Amino acid sequence: MYLVSVIVLLIAAPAVSIVAEFGTAAVPPDFIGVVGKWMTFWAVGVRLFIVGVKQMAQPSFTARDIFRIDDPRASGLAREIGFGNLAMGILGLASLLKPEWLVPAAIVGGLYYGLAGFGHLFRGERNAKETIAMLTDFLASIVLAIFVVMRGLY
Repeated sequence: MYLVSVIVLLIAAPAVSIVAEFGTAAVPPDFIGVVGKWMTFWAVGVRLFIVGVKQMAQPSFTARDIFRIDDPRASGLAREIGFGNLAMGILGLASLLKPEWLVPAAIVGGLYYGLAGFGHLFRGERNAKETIAMLTDFLASIVLAIFVVMRGLY
């Protein structure tokens, strides 16, 4: 289920949204802008919002299944991570309604994903879920960074 949700939220849903926007636009939209908008909405907004809610409701999943920490005291830390993910997720969701928030949401989300990816990378031993998290964190970070850099050139 974890892998399916990651594929849907980081690849399938953004791709469908991008194709739909191009398919329904009277005038071809800016490619980078459309990719950035939908990647920010799905990867930063929807994914981090859902992950934040899950980490707050079931912190043991992050502690036990991602980081392999069985100590119940780790749940408090995982819950705190959930607060941050929820806050970033709300910013990403709001960027669809407030376009001026799009680049800041992409910056925050992209930095978070990049730093989280390196956190997973330097842990050494990784289980399958942590490896998936690491790879998708890097993917999201790279796409969001390209969007932010390209936005800065206009």
